[in-house]
Amino acid sequence: MPPAKTDQLDLWAESGLDGDDQVMVDFLLPTGIYIQMEVPRESTIQHIKLLLWKEAQTYPLFSLLGEMEGHMFECVNQAAVHEELEDGTRRLCDVRPFLPVLKLITRNCGRAERILDSKIGVLIGKGLHELDALQDQEVKDFRSKMKQISEEKMQRMQLMSWGEWLRSCYSMPLEAGSLENLIDKHEGIIKITMHYDQSQVSSVNLVLSLHCTVTELMDQALKKWQTTHCPEEDIGFRSDYVLRVSGKLEFLFEDHPLNQCKYIRDCLLTNESPHLTLVHCDGVKAMFEKEISTIGSVLARKTSNPPLPLPPKKRLPTASTLFPALQLMQGVLSFAYLAVRAGLFHGTELLCKTAVSSESSSRSEHVWNKTLEFDIAVCDLPRMARLCFAIYAVMDKVKKQRSTKNTHLNKYQTIPWVNTMVFDYRGQLKTGDIILHCWTSFPDELEEMLNPIGTIQTNPYTENATELHISFPEYSTQPVVFPAFDKGRGGKKFYIELKEIMERDPLSQLCENEKDLIWTLRYDCRENFPQSLPKLLLSVKWSKHEDMTQLQALLQIWPKLSPRDALELLDFNYPDQYVREFAVYCLRDMSDDELLQYLLQLVQVLRYEPYYDCALSRFLLERAQSSRKIGHFLFWHLRSEMFMPAVSVHFALILEAYCRGCIPHIEVLKKQVEALSKLKAVNELIKFGTIKTKTKQAHLKEAMMTCLRQTGFIETLSDLHSPLNPNILLAGINVERCKYMNSKMKPLWIVYNNKLLEGDTVDIIFKNGDDLRQDMLTLQILRLMDLLWKEAKLDLRIVPYGCLATGDHSGLIEVVSSADTIANIQKTSSNMAAAAAFNKDALLNWLKDKNSGDALDKAIEEFTLSCAGYCVATYVLGIGDRHSDNIMVRSTGQLFHIDFGHILGNFKSKFGIKRERVPFILTHDFIHVIQQGKTSNTEKFGNFRQYCEEAYLILRKNGNLFITLFALMLTAGLPELTSVKDIQYLKDSLALGKTDEEALKQFRQKFDEALRESWTTKVNWMAHIVAHPS
Repeated sequence: MPPAKTDQLDLWAESGLDGDDQVMVDFLLPTGIYIQMEVPRESTIQHIKLLLWKEAQTYPLFSLLGEMEGHMFECVNQAAVHEELEDGTRRLCDVRPFLPVLKLITRNCGRAERILDSKIGVLIGKGLHELDALQDQEVKDFRSKMKQISEEKMQRMQLMSWGEWLRSCYSMPLEAGSLENLIDKHEGIIKITMHYDQSQVSSVNLVLSLHCTVTELMDQALKKWQTTHCPEEDIGFRSDYVLRVSGKLEFLFEDHPLNQCKYIRDCLLTNESPHLTLVHCDGVKAMFEKEISTIGSVLARKTSNPPLPLPPKKRLPTASTLFPALQLMQGVLSFAYLAVRAGLFHGTELLCKTAVSSESSSRSEHVWNKTLEFDIAVCDLPRMARLCFAIYAVMDKVKKQRSTKNTHLNKYQTIPWVNTMVFDYRGQLKTGDIILHCWTSFPDELEEMLNPIGTIQTNPYTENATELHISFPEYSTQPVVFPAFDKGRGGKKFYIELKEIMERDPLSQLCENEKDLIWTLRYDCRENFPQSLPKLLLSVKWSKHEDMTQLQALLQIWPKLSPRDALELLDFNYPDQYVREFAVYCLRDMSDDELLQYLLQLVQVLRYEPYYDCALSRFLLERAQSSRKIGHFLFWHLRSEMFMPAVSVHFALILEAYCRGCIPHIEVLKKQVEALSKLKAVNELIKFGTIKTKTKQAHLKEAMMTCLRQTGFIETLSDLHSPLNPNILLAGINVERCKYMNSKMKPLWIVYNNKLLEGDTVDIIFKNGDDLRQDMLTLQILRLMDLLWKEAKLDLRIVPYGCLATGDHSGLIEVVSSADTIANIQKTSSNMAAAAAFNKDALLNWLKDKNSGDALDKAIEEFTLSCAGYCVATYVLGIGDRHSDNIMVRSTGQLFHIDFGHILGNFKSKFGIKRERVPFILTHDFIHVIQQGKTSNTEKFGNFRQYCEEAYLILRKNGNLFITLFALMLTAGLPELTSVKDIQYLKDSLALGKTDEEALKQFRQKFDEALRESWTTKVNWMAHIVAHPS
């Protein structure tokens, strides 16, 4: 990687600030001619090529260049990789070459496909030529299969009608549950504000039955609009219109009742009037025709791929030795003696005793020529067996340790590790010589110094990685293929002891006797405890082929699990191919909304898939290409982690497959990527000015606004779908209202105008330098808690605002409207900062200023419910750093928490003393609001306490789901979620393993403790306000 340039901001980000829009570029021509000339920073690549062609006419050998369209530019990009600039519509300032040097190269045939490849490479953050260069047959086969599937998908899309297309891309989420209580509350009617797409200012109000259909609503809306706004005009028929949620790209269709539409239900819950817009079909058809035209321009020039050859099939022979000639050939290591330890694993289960090489003595290259044997027959190897290596130094001298704990680590120091599968992606036993490039870090306390949970990808940074050369034996001249499963059937008995075992949480360990019992009663498990499949899988002896065969047969008749139960089967502990296929089979019952709820985990468990072409990859691609919203978030969850070398190839392959199967979405996503790049440039400009020049805040804000007003920035940052919610169209930035925040990373507060709702604004915070993935996980869990409570008929008014990681320590956060922090509310009510935190009337008075009469009672009720929800949620999740700037209140009364940098009990401390001594935040000014300012109003406080206890018991019933979701995130690299020990906090806070009575007693003790020790919270808040006065 070349050293970073120090003046990149001057070259690309600060264009126009000094009045100079030109940049000096060096051009290298294929004739050997070198030309240096100034070009506009914001010119397109095509325009720059025109300027170069005009200039080149004055140089020798011009006639040898030929046609201009037969050439394109190549540069070295910011990732130090050669990038072909096939797409001539991109601007130079968006390309951002590492150096202002452009090389003119001859364009090969197939231009349309090359443009598509170029766009996909830029979009996913990894050039497709990098994938082309990989000498990996699995990569080539996967890309070929996905390309063929994607083309077929696009061909089917070309046959769609515009109505079918609209439903597949922008349909309104539906909810089928009962609404009787809510319908009764609103007396069976709803007031709807209707707009007409050519006039957002004017509107009509309709009062309708909640049982009426969308068709009936449209008929009444058109009739009333005709009567009140244009009685003399012909506005057409209902079939000429579609119904859209105002401000969003979400459409309601004729065959659905209003009370099943999620947006309508949400409005009923919040007592708000739904705003809907009648949109003429011509506008929708234009969107559709544009997308179909984009597909046609690419597919028309495609060529079909030849069918893939089928691998030969052969049953496994039996053998006891597996891996001879294990050698370490390269790696300059400063240890006199090195040894290699190897183990065969299925998930985290060690299949047999590990093998250890002899010690090699050398100062550079170490060679063993040692055969490693494993006590397992080849025919008993499971399909997903992986071979794990660790290379460690045997220290010459060992210093005597004060403690005898972990004494084996005193003598042996682990250095590199690497894993590889025993069978390749085609099910063939690996043979021959293989070079593995090792990784150099992994969590502590690993069994046998091996890292089975680590990636099976080798380190792509080969220059600095230790090389391990190994050789797999060859058993025959034909490939040895893992056999298809044979049907078998075990016995059936019944034991009452199963019930107690099956009710344990996922973190509970099973002893060998319990595993034997579960396996013996596997058919009883199927009939009586189908959700216990994970425990049955942990009881299988994966080193016995007979047991594996019986399990595979059992899976064929196992009842389908609920999607929530099936999620656990995707954990690393269950690597078997048939098990994971069964899990995906169960996930197919998920609605789009439910899939979005768990998409974060489903993307992370792709890390556990040893082969690119697997059931989970295909399932995610299939659903993403069928739903634009799922595709949007799948793209960003994958794209945001492309900087991680262990997954960059895997995620790039899935991103490429998605883009090829959803060609119209490429330009939409490309616009978002370019906009985020511009925001990053603005943020770096501000940080650079703060650190290097100590520029005053007013000057920095002026520089920021000047930057945002540049033509290049205006065009890039306007007319795009919001990455936080793709159904919201952002028109342009309201520059005067934008600002940057004073925290360390100088996040940007960007104010957009809503393109679909005149007068409406969308506020977004852009962060660069903070890892938002932990916030994203916490907010996802809060969203799930809200869903579980609502399923139990308890709405605690949670505000799980949007948060999306978009890259390495960068991302976006939704700004909740009409809200302020507790700190600001307290400071505005007091003349002294130190006294502000102790003013118990401040919060209630603020709500009174915002609400009056019945609205105040409603706001206090909202505060009570939301406070109960967040008390329980922050306690269960162990959310720390709860100062008064991390808790906010909306003018409608809803309390909510922000900034989740510390979770699972990782509370902040100073000088070894925990600053937070309470299990959750419940101060007396909160109680003051709940009791409506009356100390005698104990009934209100009793209701609040009842809400808390009811909410806690609901979460307990779903404790296994929470543990599963956190377990699936273990390899994501989150700072406070690295091992099973971190998840143990959840088990303790939910009191899993205890009865409801015992758990409720524990929670009541924590509740009383929070109230009793709330004075410590006020002291912390005072210190925070004094330290952060503005």
